[in-house]
Amino acid sequence: MNGVLLLNKGEGASSNRELQTARRLLNAAKAGHCGTLDPMATGLLPLAFGEATKFSADLLHADKAYRAVATLGVETDTGDRTGTVLKTHEVSVTLDEVKAAAAKLTGPIKQVPPMYSALKRDGVALYRLARQGETVEREPRLVTIYRFDILSLDGNTVEMECVVSKGTYIRTLIEDLGHLLGCGATMSALCRTRVGDLDLKDAITLETLEREPDAIKRRAMLRPPDELIQSLAPVELAAAETERFKNGQRLALHLAERGRVRVYGPGKELLGTATVNERGVLAPERLIATD
Repeated sequence: MNGVLLLNKGEGASSNRELQTARRLLNAAKAGHCGTLDPMATGLLPLAFGEATKFSADLLHADKAYRAVATLGVETDTGDRTGTVLKTHEVSVTLDEVKAAAAKLTGPIKQVPPMYSALKRDGVALYRLARQGETVEREPRLVTIYRFDILSLDGNTVEMECVVSKGTYIRTLIEDLGHLLGCGATMSALCRTRVGDLDLKDAITLETLEREPDAIKRRAMLRPPDELIQSLAPVELAAAETERFKNGQRLALHLAERGRVRVYGPGKELLGTATVNERGVLAPERLIATD
């Protein structure tokens, strides 16, 4: 069973728990996620099964879009509403001021990863150190905020949408917004709406999967493995070339494409991914296993 489940994750569950539940419902031997969401976050969580797991890393590097809600005037140790309140401040800002602050955080920026994150220091996740009361130095990382739109301001509640590069923490972006406004801010809700070319509108919930008693129909809810690599240019091979490619042979095809590509055989059968060098030679990279 090879495919991709576009899951609309609910609030409160860990990404791994959602993955294991879906794996059980689909009776899948091999499964993996394509970038986690915090338990309090909701939205698009792409899950890969079978041979599709070979391409899950491609989405880790994809741009992502979010809807979020921030509470101004509150600072917490985690950067979101699940944490302990550290400070509170009076809030006296206008919508135009919030939009102006967001504009200053748009484009390439340096962001310090939060202590409550899965990043590791000497093999230990930072969030584990944070729970023990430890704080360690974190190097700022360059990320890109492609779009940071402030939708509304109601009292001390701000609704926003943003499109960001890989490695961006929305909690930290909201904290930085609060610092610019001089009143602090914490994230109170987060929903991921897009990962690369995959969109939340096409996702289903675990409840939908659970309500379907027929195993075949459940598996029919999966999308094909190449949903994860749509950003790569396609290359189609003839039958003779297909067999050589499956055997891991390089093919001197004088292709116009360069870099990584997705490769298909006759009948649009996905064979895997490959790289094309400056001479147009196709070199197999990750291959779909066949019986």
